[in-house]
Amino acid sequence: MEALSFNIEAGYLEGIVRGYRATMLTQTNYQSLTQCETLEDFRMQMSATDYGNFLANEPSPLATSAVSQQATRKLVAEFEYLRTNATEPLSRFLDYLTYSYMIDNVVLLITGTLHGRDTQELLERCHPLGWFDTLPALSVATNVEELYRTVLVDTPLAPYFRDCFSAADLDDLNIEVIRNKLYKAYLEDFYEFARSLGGSTAENMTKLLAFEADRRTINITINSFGTSLSKEERGRLYPTIGHLYPAGNNALARADAIDQVRSIIEWVPEYKRLFDDGSGISSEGVDFNALEDRMFAYEVELNRLLSMNQFQYSIFYSWLKLKEQEIRSITWIAECIAQDARDRINDFVPPV
Repeated sequence: MEALSFNIEAGYLEGIVRGYRATMLTQTNYQSLTQCETLEDFRMQMSATDYGNFLANEPSPLATSAVSQQATRKLVAEFEYLRTNATEPLSRFLDYLTYSYMIDNVVLLITGTLHGRDTQELLERCHPLGWFDTLPALSVATNVEELYRTVLVDTPLAPYFRDCFSAADLDDLNIEVIRNKLYKAYLEDFYEFARSLGGSTAENMTKLLAFEADRRTINITINSFGTSLSKEERGRLYPTIGHLYPAGNNALARADAIDQVRSIIEWVPEYKRLFDDGSGISSEGVDFNALEDRMFAYEVELNRLLSMNQFQYSIFYSWLKLKEQEIRSITWIAECIAQDARDRINDFVPPV
């Protein structure tokens, strides 16, 4: 029944997003990009892909920041086409995809303001998918209550602020606590909404959101070592979903050292690959880049696998995540070319 009725409301947009997915860069494209000697060569190689002449109006010498900005602009245009043409419940599902960008924009702006950064510069760095009308007013907020009352009360993020008012003063630690509380509430809410959709969408999205929740739990644990955040406060920041919940979350909340984190995470068979050769986490310390790259690689694999099924909404989530990874990859290659760091140019995670 699901397959019979799906195309009535969402079949056209599923076809569009699968078309977007099919035009992503291939292994051959990445190989050609890594062989470029200059950013002008890079610009020419990119023009032969689906990105076309997206860099044609950028002045020489080409800035790597322009690569990321213009690629993001293309992504946003494609996403907004999907959202403009969507109807319920797909339109609401696509709205949920933007909430994480809203959270990141809020945290970026209040952190930058706290450190005296120029407001206009901060607004230019905000992700377009997370923009809302009252975002510029964030720079005047001095505490969480004022932030909520004057800026966020009429945004989709308002319900997620219920547990944030205990962190009244805006300092670096409290801002990170607020970020993690917002993500916790957001992921739990999105998870319940995905489950309510039923069918393949619910099955696939609960897997994808479970991984995202576990990744945040792992990062919170590692980043809390050496800070004034108590174990009780740390545990309250963990999302109550995911493969690690509840036993793994409870154990991580009590962890005191890196080796304990590794042993707990390895309870989940899917996560053993993160530490198979010990380069991600060791008793001597943490290589955050190695661990993050492995998480990205697992996320790419998961999104590729779960986007193969038809007649379900998770293809929209997976396409967005894979496209984000593609933008990170091409920006990394461009940066390595600009810095003449040829020995590191292949240190990216291709989303294909």
